[in-house]
Amino acid sequence: MEKMERSLIRPVGEVNFQTSKWDVGSLIRLFQLKLESFFIKKGYLLLIVGFLLGRALILSQLTPFSLPFFASVYLIKRERSPLALIGLIAGAATLSIKNAAFTLAVAILFLVIYRFSSKWLKNELRAIPFYVALILAAARFAETYILSRHLTLYDAMMVGVQASLAFILTFIFLQSIPLLILNRRRQLLKTEEIVCLIIMLASIMTGTIGWQVYDLSIEHIMSRYLVLIFSFIAGATIGSTVGVVTGLIFSLASVSSFQHMSLLAFSGVLGGLLKEGRKIGVSIGLFIATLLIGMYGMEGGSLTYTLLESAAAIALFLLTPQAFTAKLAKYIPGTPEYTMEQQKYMRKMRDVTAQRVAQFSNVFDALSKSFSKMDVQPGAEESEREMDYFMSNVTEKTCQTCFKKEQCWSKNFHTTYGYLEEIIHEMDQNDGTVSPKLSREWEKHCSRTTRVYEAVSQELTFFQANQKLKKQVQESRKLVADQLQGVSEVMDNFAKEIQRERENHHKQEEQIMESIQAFGVQIEHVEIYSLEQGNVDIEMTIPYCNGHGECEKLIAPMLSDILGETVIVSSEECATYPNGFCHVIFRSSKAFTVETGVAHAAMDGGFVSGDSYSTIELGLGKFALAISDGMGNGERAHHESKETLQLLQKILQSGIEERVAIKSVNSILSLRTTDEIFSTLDLALIDLQNASAKFLKVGSTPSFIKRGNKVIKIQSSNLPIGILEEFEVDVVSEQLKAGDLLIMMSDGVFEGPKHVENYDIWMKRKIQELQTDDPQEISDLILEEVIRSREGLIGDDMTIAVALIKHNTPKWASIPVQKVKRRA
Repeated sequence: MEKMERSLIRPVGEVNFQTSKWDVGSLIRLFQLKLESFFIKKGYLLLIVGFLLGRALILSQLTPFSLPFFASVYLIKRERSPLALIGLIAGAATLSIKNAAFTLAVAILFLVIYRFSSKWLKNELRAIPFYVALILAAARFAETYILSRHLTLYDAMMVGVQASLAFILTFIFLQSIPLLILNRRRQLLKTEEIVCLIIMLASIMTGTIGWQVYDLSIEHIMSRYLVLIFSFIAGATIGSTVGVVTGLIFSLASVSSFQHMSLLAFSGVLGGLLKEGRKIGVSIGLFIATLLIGMYGMEGGSLTYTLLESAAAIALFLLTPQAFTAKLAKYIPGTPEYTMEQQKYMRKMRDVTAQRVAQFSNVFDALSKSFSKMDVQPGAEESEREMDYFMSNVTEKTCQTCFKKEQCWSKNFHTTYGYLEEIIHEMDQNDGTVSPKLSREWEKHCSRTTRVYEAVSQELTFFQANQKLKKQVQESRKLVADQLQGVSEVMDNFAKEIQRERENHHKQEEQIMESIQAFGVQIEHVEIYSLEQGNVDIEMTIPYCNGHGECEKLIAPMLSDILGETVIVSSEECATYPNGFCHVIFRSSKAFTVETGVAHAAMDGGFVSGDSYSTIELGLGKFALAISDGMGNGERAHHESKETLQLLQKILQSGIEERVAIKSVNSILSLRTTDEIFSTLDLALIDLQNASAKFLKVGSTPSFIKRGNKVIKIQSSNLPIGILEEFEVDVVSEQLKAGDLLIMMSDGVFEGPKHVENYDIWMKRKIQELQTDDPQEISDLILEEVIRSREGLIGDDMTIAVALIKHNTPKWASIPVQKVKRRA
């Protein structure tokens, strides 16, 4: 019984006394969703809009709004067109029964003609305005003729005006109705769409003409409220546009409202100019405009009623929720909310792109690790298993049919196994021979020694080939793992670069502009992308300088002093006409520069050399100098060396680490063809920020660094590219200094001098004797010296490349101005 009670009693849990039963925020959101569902999803908003447009008049007698509105709704949202038609008929009925009947008749006529002709329509959007204009003109002509039995020129003009207005209004409604009834997110409202929306809203408000509350005109209150909303959201430009368009449509509807257009336009301008004062500032703008226009007299009402109408519009404006104006502002270009929404969208796209790139990076990293795990060296168990398989193959050919099988493998298993294992090891290590001592002992033990030796020799051939194949597969796997890891690192760095936020440098931009303009140099615009040390990136727009070089001579030196580092002109696009603007990009200057000179000659003075050279700007402040020597001479060697450098350049520029890049080039060239075509590679990578250098030599001759009277030799031992599928690249690092001369050469130059025993000593002596530091002169002199030593004969392709390391001294000294902090 007690157990049953315990099982029936459940813990209730904690009771939260802090949470209110009624959440006001959720109730408001629920009410908003209900309203949205009722008016937009169910389409009752079209009923209200149709009612107001059905009773809207132009020139006090024309009704051009009904058919364009019905046709647009029918084309955009056909299932809601009955609601729109009911609203139009009800609105027209408030004017007269004749107007209601006319609205119903033209709607039915449109449906009949559209239904019959829809089979031949290729573009409905283009055809609908013509249908509406022709149907409305024909119906109005028929109505006029039936009622008066004759047509005058005035009647024809009024019919033409109504048909023309209907034609234009159809285009406007086709643009603006989707903004009201389609609940979808739009990233951009074009200027045309904003104007169409304003015209539609003003047309809807003309349906309120004649409505009054306590002698206050509803159309005046609503039109001023509309101007207040758009002035507050988008500023003076849109606000004045709304005022002019709304006032113009009201004046067309009623000539007495013509003076009202000036009030709406003026209030739109003042409200937009005072929008920094938020809602109060915009409201003050409307009051000032009302007083100024009202004091000069407005027809149709006294100043008191005009002020009361403005007060009513202001009251509605102040009661408008902030959420409504903020949501509307997101769709109007130029507003901070729209900019924020665009930045949010771009940030989302950036994060998605970075995430996808990071996923690919993880995939390549996982593949690299999976290939790396396959390279585990075989353990003792694997070696024993291979030995057992080896012996089983040997004994199957020899011992299986021997009469002493039982004695050897059953009674003396360990002795036989040990002898056979020693024989296998000695034959493997001694090229198939066995020591005399082991041979005598094995002859005493085995009766088929010759057959065993032959079987072991045959199996060793297969075993060694198998081991070589396994090693090649492991080397290929390791190379693929390195390449996949390199690609993974490049993609991971790219993903991090994408996710790096552009810092906000508004304060620094203003300080730079003030500092330079205070010096007397005019600047139109400054855009800072990066102020990172060594990676400054600034874009400027300046007035046309007539080719005087203000950017290089004045602005760049001033920026150098402002930022505390050397800044130079990276690119400049000058205006092609006076009073235009020049666009200039300023970037950090590198601490060092490299000046190069190259000399080369083909074998026997030919036109095609088997050597190739390249100077490569790798970005990120790195400079590469490379020489490749194809095997042999002539066009085939030139093709191989050139392709080696092209492959290397593309892989290095992708961001892959240089060691992996060389291995990749080697694997491609070695696997591409079965011909014995090899290439050497001599690569020097120089960091232009600190002058550190890495030398990667693959089958190439030594390089030399001349520092004053001292000559430093750089060499390493690697086979040429394409001989082995897998090899380790030795990297030699050296710290260069300003004034150093780096001299790289092919074997035709290094081994070219005739009757020379020690090429190193000869080359060092010639380099020490140099009296110039011009790279081109040095390369020419050394090449000439080598050719002279051979009595003018060129016995091999010769290439020599010389690089001079120099401090990057700006052409123009910095100009002292006010300093700018790099971070706000």
